[in-house]
Amino acid sequence: MLSVSRIDLAEKRVVVTGGAGFLGRAVCRVLRQRGVSDARLFVPRRREFNLTLESDVERLYATARPQVVIHLAAEVGGIGANMAEPGRFFFANMSMGMHLVEHARRHDVEQFVHTGTVCAYPKYCPIPFREETIWDGYPEETNAPYGVAKKAIFVMLDGYRRQYGMRGTVVVPVNLYGPWDNFDPSTSHVIPALIRKCEQARIAGADEIVCWGTGDATREFLFVDDAAEAIVRAAEIMEEPIPINLGGGTEISIRDLVTKVAAVCGYTGRIVWDATKPNGQPRRALDISRAEKFLGWRPKQDFDRGLAATVRWWREHGSAE
Repeated sequence: MLSVSRIDLAEKRVVVTGGAGFLGRAVCRVLRQRGVSDARLFVPRRREFNLTLESDVERLYATARPQVVIHLAAEVGGIGANMAEPGRFFFANMSMGMHLVEHARRHDVEQFVHTGTVCAYPKYCPIPFREETIWDGYPEETNAPYGVAKKAIFVMLDGYRRQYGMRGTVVVPVNLYGPWDNFDPSTSHVIPALIRKCEQARIAGADEIVCWGTGDATREFLFVDDAAEAIVRAAEIMEEPIPINLGGGTEISIRDLVTKVAAVCGYTGRIVWDATKPNGQPRRALDISRAEKFLGWRPKQDFDRGLAATVRWWREHGSAE
């Protein structure tokens, strides 16, 4: 399944949807390291291109004339955001992916990279998650609309490969973290949410912080720069849209994660668990042997050092919010 025709990205016009966001910044940085010039790299901004609208997607392809599309844009958030806007999360992610893939076909795009989500896996998936089990059950309910929408594009790319010969690839990253993450309390994922909570509690001298759930659920985290390298390698190498897991290599309970984040932030107050709130998926840990085999990729960032770098970034850039 490895491509016999490696793509030299430096010679291509590349569109990165979501390229101004958390993961997109890192992917664009890797693309520039590969020799992609700013003249050949196009990042559509939401104020100019609403990718949920087919007319705007048509205009994007006409404007940028891409040869490679790396689709990172998504409407996404933590458990609370997924519970509050399940319809919007399904519609936005489904419509973006559907329009972008169809118009990639119409414009003879040479490579389409779709970034999926670990939320696509079944709620009670055997550990570690292996790509062949992704269809073995329904996703965890709180984020199922988002997960199903992203997973549907897997099927679309497979169908387009078989019917039209369109080249595509699918990567499935676990929860990402790192500098430039989304720290908005209403939409952020667990690590930035915890950093913000612990930092604000430390500064305020609060006696305690309250965290959702029981702390028993587990997660795995991947540093954003490691994810970006894998995504660019997939764009260069892969031509079959088989899902490829991207994981960080360490499963950790939310309870232990909170303790670790609090320690890095220097917060010494009590940690209180609100068991009336959902835990989300019981466990998450990925098998990354397919990424090792096809991409020659393994994560490099040590989790503790990556966490410390993320806290430093928040203190320098985001703590005034």
